[in-house]
Amino acid sequence: MHPAFAGLVTIVIGVGGCLSYFWLSNQFLDKVLYPAKGPNAGRNINRANMIRPWLFLFPALFALTLYLAYPVVETIRLSLTERATLSDGTTVYNFVGFANYAQMADDPKFWEAMFNNMLWLIIVPALSTAFGLLAAQLTDRIAWGNIAKSLIFMPMAISFVGAAVIWKLIYDARPADASQIGVVNAIYVSLTGNDPVQLLTVPFWNNFFLMIVLVWIQTGFAMVILSAALRGIPEETIEAAIVDGANPFQIFFKIKMPQIMGTIVVVWTTITLVVLKVFDIVFAMTNGQWGTQVLANYMYNQLFVTRDWGVGSASAMVIMLLVTPILIWNVRNARAEMR
Repeated sequence: MHPAFAGLVTIVIGVGGCLSYFWLSNQFLDKVLYPAKGPNAGRNINRANMIRPWLFLFPALFALTLYLAYPVVETIRLSLTERATLSDGTTVYNFVGFANYAQMADDPKFWEAMFNNMLWLIIVPALSTAFGLLAAQLTDRIAWGNIAKSLIFMPMAISFVGAAVIWKLIYDARPADASQIGVVNAIYVSLTGNDPVQLLTVPFWNNFFLMIVLVWIQTGFAMVILSAALRGIPEETIEAAIVDGANPFQIFFKIKMPQIMGTIVVVWTTITLVVLKVFDIVFAMTNGQWGTQVLANYMYNQLFVTRDWGVGSASAMVIMLLVTPILIWNVRNARAEMR
């Protein structure tokens, strides 16, 4: 079967299954379980209406349980066990407690990944938010601002792997006697006359070259959200500041920024979550070599390269523990704003 046709069939079956479920479950509720007739019709209608919302929520709750809650529980279990293969080919899991975590803590690559992730956390959300705010402010002041916004937002349409391939070509270095196809090395060689540099192999600094890719992608996201927030600022406050003699910098930093600070924090934390889970860019460009290891790539290597399910699951739990506080904080802020 052609993949496109198979995908279409899957969508039709999925949508049809959901619609059938909703119709049949409501028919069972109204006709069999709590029929709206007889002396108890009023009570049955009230009971059916109390249950009906849960019928609509059940598919989502089932999917979340199957694809989110169960994998978390299973990952916790695997992080506390060690997989062994017996002589007859049977695979068993022996409980080892926190031995996998201790083994992970003794691995220098894990601490390299932790250090790099913290470096990404400090730099990428700050630069993405700052550039996005700057772009949002400046594009609102020019006639062709919508075109500029489209160009800045365009990298968001590219997958992380696609962006990594593009930037890997930009950083590419050919032998000194060959023409440089990488933009960075072509400019460097033409200006200095030195030999080209393999930028992705330069210790420490190669992390920043990888960060540029994510900043390039996330700036468009930050710009769109912050541009909407800037447009929502009441004009009266800006006009009052101008009347009082405020200059453009004072208006931006003392009038506009305080009013959109909540949005800035939301953008910052959203990009932070992306950074904590960054994998594609590092995997496609360096695969964690030359001191560029990050937690998600470390987890992948442990799970699917070395086949150490215990340590791999332990590293997955570390990522989850780092992400969870930010998620909880975002949810609380969203609820507070709704109130």
